[in-house]
Amino acid sequence: MARIAGIDLPNKHVDIALTYIFGIGRSAASKICATVGIDPGTRMNDLTADEITRLRQVIENDYQVEGRLRTEVSMNIKRLMDIGCYRGIRHRRGLPVRGQRTRTNARIRKGKRKTVAGKRKAPSAK
Repeated sequence: MARIAGIDLPNKHVDIALTYIFGIGRSAASKICATVGIDPGTRMNDLTADEITRLRQVIENDYQVEGRLRTEVSMNIKRLMDIGCYRGIRHRRGLPVRGQRTRTNARIRKGKRKTVAGKRKAPSAK
């Protein structure tokens, strides 16, 4: 099992296996395969040690992945929260950041519903 950027890559096609690394998607994986000169349909177990080394070097030199990328993303969010912009306030409150509606839906960001006492319809007078 090949280990690149601290991740054990499964025995799948190279372009699919590379997507297990945080920060590498399908298009980046295809570009990496083209740069290294590997057929994207080759299985990870079929790669030679030299090809794995070349993959590792290209990823380390040209792409920001895993820990460094996670750190940068969290620092960007922290910066937004520190300057107090709209997006930062939404992050701080745990609400949707990109303009989604919150009157209904948005349960993933808002969490489990909090019931409010006395929010029942009044009985109809007959």
